[in-house]
Amino acid sequence: MTLSSSTKDDGLASVPLIDINPLVTGIGDAQAVASKIGLACREYGFFYIVGHGVDEGLQQRLDDLSRRFFAQDLEEKRRIRMVRGGKAWRGYFSLSEELTSGKPDAKEGLYFGAELGDDDPRVRAGLPLHGPNLFPENMPRFRETVLAYVAALTTLGHTLMTGLALSLGLEPSYFADRYTADPLILFRIFHYPPVITPPGDEAPWGVGEHTDYGVLTILKQDDTGGLQVKSRNRWIDAPPVPGSFVCNIGDMLDRMTRGRYRSTPHRVRNVTTRGRLSFPFFFDPNFGAHILPIDLPGADTLHDDKDERWDKASVHAFEGTYGDYVLNKVSKVFPELRRTVK
Repeated sequence: MTLSSSTKDDGLASVPLIDINPLVTGIGDAQAVASKIGLACREYGFFYIVGHGVDEGLQQRLDDLSRRFFAQDLEEKRRIRMVRGGKAWRGYFSLSEELTSGKPDAKEGLYFGAELGDDDPRVRAGLPLHGPNLFPENMPRFRETVLAYVAALTTLGHTLMTGLALSLGLEPSYFADRYTADPLILFRIFHYPPVITPPGDEAPWGVGEHTDYGVLTILKQDDTGGLQVKSRNRWIDAPPVPGSFVCNIGDMLDRMTRGRYRSTPHRVRNVTTRGRLSFPFFFDPNFGAHILPIDLPGADTLHDDKDERWDKASVHAFEGTYGDYVLNKVSKVFPELRRTVK
């Protein structure tokens, strides 16, 4: 099953939708599902999933509480501003404080991650992107809802990585054994307010063209729309589909597969008169992992699209750990916080 896309695709096929229930339940043909995932990763780098098993009530509570949070005045929201999160890189940022390719985004948001106490050895060691979350004190259910959602999406991430391994002809635990047994979990809640632009002017991008850094992103979006995916150098819409998540692969899976699975550029613009919410969940390699190419048939062929990327950077050229890679990226997103993650 595929979805029709609107303008700008000139007849190109749309992002595919895949029922992953056999992967989730163990009932049915998991390999057939994995094959569909593999085709989507080769052709688009994006796919929708249904049959994922994530509780709809939990999703609705998260949506309701997020709307309540962003409806507050700025002073109240800034009580948990990101500077208070320090190296853990958690909390609230206000409109235009986050940059994409050096340009301010027309969005505000909240940053979360795996909840780690002060006694965790990674926190004691001062490891960036690890630590406790910041939650609004005037919304007591927010904490339990976010943490329950992070737990559910972490389980789903492990399931999808099994499917990705099968799609490449690898043992099901390939990624868990090497990179994601203890994944770096980063969760965002973004609010894209309506933007009033003068007649004839182009509305600003909520987030400009970019790729994600890690291996897998699982996105919950509301019914507003605005997400676009770059396919074959053309932009196609990825409209909301009830009950689904949008999944896309990141730079590290592109690197592991030597470009066979593509880290696809995407962007968001809110062109409606109401606020848009999105909930990207990043399931990434362990912070200290060295990301190496997978020994696959035909793996001696490198498909490097650096000349087509907006930043002209190669995901295959860097040396170091995933932590090195992601810190280099996030330090450009919030330049004023750069020193806190060094």
